[in-house]
Amino acid sequence: MLQIEQNISLKNFNTFGIDVSARYFVEINREDELTELFANPKWKATERLVLGGGSNLLLTKDFNGLVIRMNIRGIEHRINGNEAFVKAGAGEVWNDLVNYCVDHQFAGVENLSLIPGSVGASPIQNIGAYGVELKDVFYSCRAFEIATGAFKTFTKADCRFGYRESIFKQQKGQYIIVSVKFILSLTPNINTRYGAIEQELTNRGITRPSIKDISQVVSHIRVSKLPDPSTIGNAGSFFKNPVITAEAFKPIVIKYPNIVNFSAGEGFVKLAAGWLIEQCGWKGKVVGHTGTWKNQALVLVNHGGATGGEVYELSSQIIDSVYSKFGVMLEREVNIL
Repeated sequence: MLQIEQNISLKNFNTFGIDVSARYFVEINREDELTELFANPKWKATERLVLGGGSNLLLTKDFNGLVIRMNIRGIEHRINGNEAFVKAGAGEVWNDLVNYCVDHQFAGVENLSLIPGSVGASPIQNIGAYGVELKDVFYSCRAFEIATGAFKTFTKADCRFGYRESIFKQQKGQYIIVSVKFILSLTPNINTRYGAIEQELTNRGITRPSIKDISQVVSHIRVSKLPDPSTIGNAGSFFKNPVITAEAFKPIVIKYPNIVNFSAGEGFVKLAAGWLIEQCGWKGKVVGHTGTWKNQALVLVNHGGATGGEVYELSSQIIDSVYSKFGVMLEREVNIL
């Protein structure tokens, strides 16, 4: 029998450590518990929030509906020729999955080491880092459709992946992901395109890196740049890296020749949001109980006792500041509630 709890603090269920409460709270450990939950029409009609690791979320007020915490566990794999198919429950910690794959010599997710959050959240956001996105290793996912009570399988094409984008963001609240299947390779295609990886490999004297080397280097870089949510509240990168047209980029690069940028396909340029924010003087700045991280301006932090409203207000000031200086509009990557 499912246990629906009432008036539960969400402070330990979001990596910002914002202390708001949920009117109703339930933890899902098996697929059939979703069927049981939504057999009750009350929960279909109630506002819902599905939580994994709570790492891509800013809570600005108490939640008057039902919080569903996905805790379905388990990782398994099968090998077919040169390919490994790895299936993981939505409640698995993302980095535990990465470690599983690296330990088994399944290549493809090593550049995504130490990204916070759960496996179930990874397709929603099409998570990415250091030249790799989830869509590069995604095979399919299984999701519960709330309206019908049926389980559906989504292929890569079904998910309509874009930059930090998917059908699950476009059709918010219609599906709950219960498991994800990844397609990985037994023959590594090492990706060291990002300069920081190359530099750290050089520092370590590694000329022919393994996937374990890449995973360790990426983890080292992330730890050096990003704060640990268990010691200081944060949600990792708060803003998306903006993508602008090559035409719009021309006057900016003339004025700021050192601007950090990457090709984003024909006629488009991706800018580094952290660099833009840093140029506006925000890096390491403390504002009340919140601020930006000393080593990475892209990360907003809770220094203790911050409300979600304070963090949101800071993000608005940063957006205005970057737009005023560069004419580029930053977009929040974190979900605001």
